[in-house]
Amino acid sequence: MKTVGIIGGLGPETTSKFYLELIFSCKKINQTSYPPILVNSVPLPFDIERYAIMEGVGEEKCLPYLLQAAKSLEQAGADFLVLPCNSLHLFIEDIRKIVKIPVISILEETSKFLKERKIKKVGVIGTSITIRNRLYEKSLKQSGIKQILPNDFQQVQIARLIYNLVSSRYDNNDQKVLIKVIGDFTKGKAEHIILACTDLQLLMPQHNKIKIYDTMKILADATIKYILK
Repeated sequence: MKTVGIIGGLGPETTSKFYLELIFSCKKINQTSYPPILVNSVPLPFDIERYAIMEGVGEEKCLPYLLQAAKSLEQAGADFLVLPCNSLHLFIEDIRKIVKIPVISILEETSKFLKERKIKKVGVIGTSITIRNRLYEKSLKQSGIKQILPNDFQQVQIARLIYNLVSSRYDNNDQKVLIKVIGDFTKGKAEHIILACTDLQLLMPQHNKIKIYDTMKILADATIKYILK
């Protein structure tokens, strides 16, 4: 089995769930042992995290932390890297340039997943960084998929939810708000949604008329396949 290096801590609770997802998924497929996993929990200062999530600014300050984590994981023996954070895929090419091992992209894996299911239109819910930089646009377009984005007011609501999640201050009301936002901005536009922020899966949203896909689960499944290659 290959050793995966996880650039984690963005946020910590999501990293732990991603780790457990890998453990459980691998155990279902391979009963002989657990997968070899290395985790580097990035010590991102709270003020950088807050401004990046709530205001969608200052994300470039995250880059040195990501590059250091990537180098450390490579030196520790990782065969490939994953970053279970959609927003910071803004810097995936920077990470790929400074390591000699593959870096699996959540953007590419999600687009591939949707294409395999012949989905032609999808709503994208994520941080202001993800939406403003249209991180999914290129990979979705290459897969023949049109993206639907929230309006400015809806994006403010989503950013607030995500900050609550990263800060571990979320409650049941946040789930209701997310479900309402999903229903409002996809009404008559899309029947499929991707949670393009791995923290959003913590709310476990469900909708009667809209199919919701968790990008963290998609990345975890792709990671397991790569581990077992």
